[in-house]
Amino acid sequence: MIISFIITSVLLGVGLAMDAFSVSLANGLNETKMKVGRMAFMAGIFAFFQALMPLIGWVCVHTVLQIFGALERFIPWIAMILLGYIGGKMLIEGIRPSDEENSKKEVSFKDLIIQGVATSIDALSVGFTVAEYNVVSAIMAAIIIAVVTFVICMVGLFLGKKFGTKLAGKAQILGGVILIGIGLEILISSFLG
Repeated sequence: MIISFIITSVLLGVGLAMDAFSVSLANGLNETKMKVGRMAFMAGIFAFFQALMPLIGWVCVHTVLQIFGALERFIPWIAMILLGYIGGKMLIEGIRPSDEENSKKEVSFKDLIIQGVATSIDALSVGFTVAEYNVVSAIMAAIIIAVVTFVICMVGLFLGKKFGTKLAGKAQILGGVILIGIGLEILISSFLG
């Protein structure tokens, strides 16, 4: 059970971190002289928001479920729809990447916060996927997601500095497939369990 929890949390972290990975690649390309401390700071911002959003989602689910207990049976469907939508959107964006111009300037703190929120907003839906967790398990899942995000973003920043953004579309495709797969697994498990 613990191994399954860790694997699911790591996979959620990988799936959710793909947008942040893509942005990290772009940031690395943008700041080719970036020092390791700045890279860690940037990755930490992404990790913070990727941990915070599932916890906010979890709190919202538990607040709503206490008021509307009948919604509990719809959680797997809601999770599948949200993760399917987010994963599908990531797949489409990965297949048809937008043409954004990269300016060669340092990313400001304000822009970094906006990037952190924008790339983690989809993690709110993870609150639905971990709705059956108690508060300690929800916090542990968020910490695992944050650690995975931090590592993935550090890799993205490093690769961006070295090779540019050629991997960005493939990262979004992988993230989309993982999120859709987790959504399907949640839905199928609700019928089997």
